Amino acid sequence: MLVKTYLLLPFLLLPAIMDAQTFMHPGLLQSREDLERMKTAVAAKQEPIYAGYQVFIQNPASQAAYNMQGPLAMVGRNPTVGQTTYDNDANAAYQHALMWAITGEKGYADTAIKIINAWSATLRAVTGRDAVLMAGLGPFKMVNAAEIIRYTNAGWSNKDIQQTEKHFKEAIYPVLKDFAPFANGNWDAAAIKTVMAIGIFCNDQAIYERALQYYVNGAGNGRLTHYVINEAGQIQETGRDQAHTQLGIALLSDCCEMAWHQGLDLYGYANNRLLKGFEYTAKYNLNKEVPFMHELDRTGKYEHFTPSEQSRGDLRPVYEQIFNHYVNRMGLAAPFTKQAAEKIRPEGPGKPGADHPGYGTLLYTRPPGSAIIHHPRAAPGGIIATGSNQQITLTWVGTTGAETYSVKRGEKSGGPYTTIAKNILATSYTDKQVKPGVVYYYTLTATNAKGESPHAFEVGIAAGLPTAWKQQAIGAPASTDHANYDGNGFRIEASGNGLGDTRDTCFVIYKPLQGDGTITMRIDPEPSSQFSKMGLMMREALTANSAHASLMLYPGKTNSVEAPSWQLRLLSRAKTGGVTTVDTPGRPLEEPAVTYGRLTGYYWLRLQRKGNEFAGFGSYDGQDWTPVGSVRLSLKKEVLVGIPVSAGMPNSTIVQIDNVSVTNN
Repeated sequence: MLVKTYLLLPFLLLPAIMDAQTFMHPGLLQSREDLERMKTAVAAKQEPIYAGYQVFIQNPASQAAYNMQGPLAMVGRNPTVGQTTYDNDANAAYQHALMWAITGEKGYADTAIKIINAWSATLRAVTGRDAVLMAGLGPFKMVNAAEIIRYTNAGWSNKDIQQTEKHFKEAIYPVLKDFAPFANGNWDAAAIKTVMAIGIFCNDQAIYERALQYYVNGAGNGRLTHYVINEAGQIQETGRDQAHTQLGIALLSDCCEMAWHQGLDLYGYANNRLLKGFEYTAKYNLNKEVPFMHELDRTGKYEHFTPSEQSRGDLRPVYEQIFNHYVNRMGLAAPFTKQAAEKIRPEGPGKPGADHPGYGTLLYTRPPGSAIIHHPRAAPGGIIATGSNQQITLTWVGTTGAETYSVKRGEKSGGPYTTIAKNILATSYTDKQVKPGVVYYYTLTATNAKGESPHAFEVGIAAGLPTAWKQQAIGAPASTDHANYDGNGFRIEASGNGLGDTRDTCFVIYKPLQGDGTITMRIDPEPSSQFSKMGLMMREALTANSAHASLMLYPGKTNSVEAPSWQLRLLSRAKTGGVTTVDTPGRPLEEPAVTYGRLTGYYWLRLQRKGNEFAGFGSYDGQDWTPVGSVRLSLKKEVLVGIPVSAGMPNSTIVQIDNVSVTNN
């Protein structure tokens, strides 16, 4: 008899959320109120905005005589292909859109439209080892330009708008959608802000939420609490140099400004953690001493023992935005950010290239007490759900102006939902009325005296793991070891060094298997560390030295931090207490699973038992399978079948697994 247990289906459909929110436009770095504030202040020669404007209009990208340098069909970074050409045009498109909004002179709008249309119709590919940075920096300015032009009656045709939406979704978004957990955090941050901008411009809530989710709960260095690594405000790149440190936190601040315009207080997330990062960085770059904690980053590649002196004191034009939000909007203290802003006021261009918008004195100066708290039109966002057999815990990004929240739960994606809690004051809730193994779907609303918001973007989470599945560390348990199941796939955080000679250290999710059978899974892009090891296992017990047959995907060159390559191997330990042997030579993975040595694409694994023969297979698409090898060994009739994951470094790793199926013959 053939019995199959399928945990997952391919993730093809997004949940349908009833009365989903609409986006506010313009709603990226500049809102309608911002544009009016700048226009009024410039006309009145109000300082310091007018001084900022004088710096702004002197830049070549703001000149009415600017000549477009592109477009090109392909741009790239490392190797460089048209990077300067694109970035210059992106700067010009954004700055001309701002000039149009400030002056009302139609020629500026026409130039911006010309640039946006030309690149949208022509650019097809973003390439290179540093493609994420290429797609995450310059294009952010292009999206901002498009947002301003689209919503200020500039005469941009609907046909061209639709072409531009298509371009952002098909040429830029695919490069960024999985972010860059293999790199320093500024890479992630560049991707997050441009994904968020594309989501807003294209009115695509799923894309917008993808960026929010990564900002608050991503696997890589660019997640807020991974980048600002502690409450003191130390940055993941503080020990690298001060240029990249300022770049990274400024990129994250752009996310916060966009979210603010959409009604979310991302600035305040994690107890104003971003402000703490700016205060620490400003203080150090004002030549004052700061505490420093030894730090190994999430990739396991970058380790720092002291703050770097490189570029110390070279303040980038990123402080006005933060000063004006936390101090003038929110009334908080930010003494070092204030000093840094004052030292370089009025801020100039965001050099080099398209790293920053710059010109913060013009763009962000506002009087004290100027926070505009809207009706809670925005649903809460960035819901993080974690589950155990006893409870499910939710946290989220709060809505500006919200007084309370309601939590709603369903047992099917898309509802119907039942309100399970009202009048929640905090941005967290623990649901203890759950059944082990059941997947629940949650949404939220925010409420104040003026009404209730639309529903938040739905998240699914199981109370523990699906029925019959369990989780456990093998060899060396760590507090970070944990697995969640969201109805589509597993998110596994694991420590350990992997399958050793005589002793294994890893984290495994598993279930029993009687006799012959097959386990299949798909590894999603991208693990948080290129030192990660993951695979499939059939094992007699959960002791560190038990007999097993395993098909493992591992980094083949761990001494190469940028290009480890990835390989498949079949491993086995013939008896408990014996030595693990390598049964097949490593088989390297290629594109589309691996690019520039990084595991950036999907890859499928399958481990099959027939009597005493264990065979491994790999696939790029889940359809065409290539044998990896086989081994004969005598294991008990009942084994534990599962998915082992290890970090291969002192920190934990995070991997995503889906399309898991177990077939029992």
